[in-house]
Amino acid sequence: MNQPTRLPTPESVGDAELVARAKEGDRFGRDVLYRRHARYLFAVSARLLGNRGEAEEIVQDTFVVGFAQLGSLREPAAVRAWLAQIAVSLVKRRLRRGRLMRFLGLDRSPEDATLAALAAPDLHLDQRAELALLDRLLGRVRVPLRIAWILRRVDGLSLAEVAAACACSLATAKRRIGDVDAIVHQHIRFDPNDEVVP
Repeated sequence: MNQPTRLPTPESVGDAELVARAKEGDRFGRDVLYRRHARYLFAVSARLLGNRGEAEEIVQDTFVVGFAQLGSLREPAAVRAWLAQIAVSLVKRRLRRGRLMRFLGLDRSPEDATLAALAAPDLHLDQRAELALLDRLLGRVRVPLRIAWILRRVDGLSLAEVAAACACSLATAKRRIGDVDAIVHQHIRFDPNDEVVP
């Protein structure tokens, strides 16, 4: 007697297999990839942009671009890092455009996902004030430096992951993070060995 064929569950399928299925146009593969990685991409994008609505758009755009370019993914098991790289690239564009819009006086979008806004509700008032100061400092830093610093110090990515997400060398990622560490250290008591966790 034949055993019934069991349908795969999202937990039982690895990223590499999901990518292969998604390349074939399989809806299950695409849906599970989205559900598995969207929350992470949203969290990273929200912290980089300081705006939840814009972060949601970045996540949607990341998957549109990612699904269209799945054929260029060399390591299917590393799809999360690859999607993060796409998201960071889209964030860079949005931040540059936002800076221009603010310069022209056309941007009125509230920042609702700043480090201070994302902090735990029971965070001490002094710590919340330091996070608000940190948000202001990061707002004045060049976009590539800010992104590398947040990915490393806030999101806790390794240097290699930061370099991959920023599409730069390890040395460049390290330099960008160090440059922001120096700026932050001038204004806030900050130990670069600690992560900033809102």
